Amino acid sequence: MTASKSYKDTVNLPKTEFNMRANAIKREPQLQQFWAEQTIYERLSQNNPGEIFVLHDGPPYANG
Repeated sequence: MTASKSYKDTVNLPKTEFNMRANAIKREPQLQQFWAEQTIYERLSQNNPGEIFVLHDGPPYANG
């Protein structure tokens, strides 16, 4: 059996200051609080008067 190879040094990944993980468990309550304080949802609803549009998206094939 051959030793496993590490390809870490062969992949050209971009350098970025963004976090690699979203940390959603911590960030989601903060985002919800921000949206509530800034009344973002209400302002979006006011800026888009009209009929409600519902897209019923399903599986790509009839049998699933």
